[in-house]
Amino acid sequence: MKIETLLANVAQHCGLNDPYGSTHIPVYSTATFDMKRQNDNDVIYDYSRTDNPTRNALESIFAKAENGYGCVCANTGIAAISLLIETILKTGDSILVERDCYGGTYRLLNILLEKNNIATVYADFTNEQEVETALQNNPIKLILCESPTNPSLKVVDLEAIGNLSKKYNVLFAVDNSMATFAAQKPLDFGADFSVFSTTKFVSGHGSVTAGALVSKTEEWHTKMHYHANAYGRAQSPMDVFLTTLGLPTLVYRMKVQEESAITIAEFLKTVTKIKEVKFPALKDFAQYELVKKQMKVVPAVLTIQLDSEESANTLLAKTKLFGKKVSFGTADSRLEIPAQMSHATNSESCLASKGIDNATVRISVGLENTEDLIQDLTQALQ
Repeated sequence: MKIETLLANVAQHCGLNDPYGSTHIPVYSTATFDMKRQNDNDVIYDYSRTDNPTRNALESIFAKAENGYGCVCANTGIAAISLLIETILKTGDSILVERDCYGGTYRLLNILLEKNNIATVYADFTNEQEVETALQNNPIKLILCESPTNPSLKVVDLEAIGNLSKKYNVLFAVDNSMATFAAQKPLDFGADFSVFSTTKFVSGHGSVTAGALVSKTEEWHTKMHYHANAYGRAQSPMDVFLTTLGLPTLVYRMKVQEESAITIAEFLKTVTKIKEVKFPALKDFAQYELVKKQMKVVPAVLTIQLDSEESANTLLAKTKLFGKKVSFGTADSRLEIPAQMSHATNSESCLASKGIDNATVRISVGLENTEDLIQDLTQALQ
């Protein structure tokens, strides 16, 4: 089944046998269930932290969308990443992470080092030899990367990293928050887990914070579900409902936003104040061939390098249609300076290693008219 068909009618494909024939996933907003009234049911529910029909329905959709065995929906994207790491790693273990990782992931890893002595080894995942050397020289238990990375937009060859993970018998997880399963399915490239924030493109409206963790095997899904219940990481039924509202339009939103972002990126390349424009959908992007091989659509997030911190601050201050907001992937366009916002907890040396400074601006292109957005950027960059 094509992804568009799966998402267009989630109630039909989620495995929830609603007795009233609801055409959308119904909200079971209840803390507990009467087990005596479920004797004829295939699944017996008791407490919503453990399982809830609304949440299980969305988990079924995500598992199918990612070609995985099962999914756990968490209350935020970082909660899903935390669940992944804390379930797999123990005190003294090591994790190999792409150097250009999300700021929240970087913060979490620092806390885990201090609290649980879980060591992080960073590497450039576009350099496969560097990744293999790290695997040879460290007792790595888990590999974690994003693709495209945030905010430098490096594209990782997931199949190559997947092959290395199998060679060294190491588990491999991909943060699929930016690309989403509409663009790529990490499990098909050899990953054991696909973890993603549904706050962004998946829900698409900026109305909910949520995350998901899809496991390739029954064994790991069972462990993730058990720990999610133990840690209390479950997504609420109402947040599940808000997430599902964006699913039918996900593929089409991303295609429209990609087209708009290409036009905007080409315009920004003509602006003298802008030293560099990064967007994987551009034909002059260094990894363009890998992008076309690995992704069906490119998420509408681009990163620009201005000539000064003053120019970057002026751009954010003068735009009228682009809000100064963290996160990305919503219907509204937005700007941020990662060094001051989403990646503010990164050390200066860490930011420098990623090529990020106070003149780096990340742009998330929404669903506004493209000409309106370009006119707004034009006046702000004058």
